[in-house]
Amino acid sequence: MTSGSETVATLVVRWQAAHGRSHLPWQQTRDPYRVWLSEIMLQQTQVATVLEYYERFLRRFPDVTALAQASQEDVMGLWSGLGYYSRARNLHKCAQVVVSQYGGRFPETVELLSGLPGIGRSTAGAIAAFCFSQRAAILDANVRRVLTRLLGFDSDLAVAKHERELWAHAEALLPTSDLHRAMPGYTQGMMDLGAVVCTPRNPQCLTCPLMDLCVARKQGQPEHYPVKTRKLIRRSESWWLLVMRRPDGSVWLEVRPSKGIWAGLHCVPVFAEWALLQDAIKTWGLGSEDLEDIEPFVHVLTHRDLHLHPIAATVPEGYIPKGAGHWFSPEQWVQAGLPAPLRKLLERLV
Repeated sequence: MTSGSETVATLVVRWQAAHGRSHLPWQQTRDPYRVWLSEIMLQQTQVATVLEYYERFLRRFPDVTALAQASQEDVMGLWSGLGYYSRARNLHKCAQVVVSQYGGRFPETVELLSGLPGIGRSTAGAIAAFCFSQRAAILDANVRRVLTRLLGFDSDLAVAKHERELWAHAEALLPTSDLHRAMPGYTQGMMDLGAVVCTPRNPQCLTCPLMDLCVARKQGQPEHYPVKTRKLIRRSESWWLLVMRRPDGSVWLEVRPSKGIWAGLHCVPVFAEWALLQDAIKTWGLGSEDLEDIEPFVHVLTHRDLHLHPIAATVPEGYIPKGAGHWFSPEQWVQAGLPAPLRKLLERLV
């Protein structure tokens, strides 16, 4: 697709140099470790939230070897509050694979990068383009929106065949020359267009470098794109949380199962039913005078609403509950990998 003698890639690279974002720390490097870390953190997470975590991670784990050598508990603790915790587990696994199989150097091709834990095709494309100037496409949510509007691509992306077709279009539009400069600029430019110009609602078409080429703008319906019919089915669950605390501020925490919500994180005992919590209270010898009802609250996940019902229990200094858990002092639980809503709850209660 061209505008006179100018290709889409030329227009995007020029626009990015003049108007795109350049202040973010991961934009000032071609270090695959730092680019990879930012790409994983930015999945379904706002830039403003990621900035603090990104800098904290680099201070603790300055390179892939340091991350690989860390314990999973340390990694999860540092990730605590960022959400989507499978990302942290895969981050740790990926670092270990890069060190053990590639000598601490990230591979340079999309094919090899895509074989690493937690790295999908789009993330692999971003690393390959930014760090190694490979002609590699990305197709995250922002870029998908830009491309479908630009091309007037109205096929249903819930259908795998149509998703593959869009990938083919994305690859066809990539720069073909001066790749060392053009590929990072084009990739960042497409991301920036989706983030600040070609937004889901009220896109700023008049400031877009692709305005004259955009099919959706000519049709007058950019918000029609992208088309995806499959919707997430939301569900609700109720959980009862038993917060046992000793006079010194210690809290009883258990490790969540390796699969499911909050997998692998430290958490207070969780019960799927009120009756199960009551049974545990009796089994553990807790009296009603020890218990305090805390106001319930809702924690919203991507596809589920968790209705959380905390019950606080004050126990004597030498009390040991039944179960595979441990007492964590205030200094310890602050550093532990905790789900964000539990961390906030403990900060209020302890």
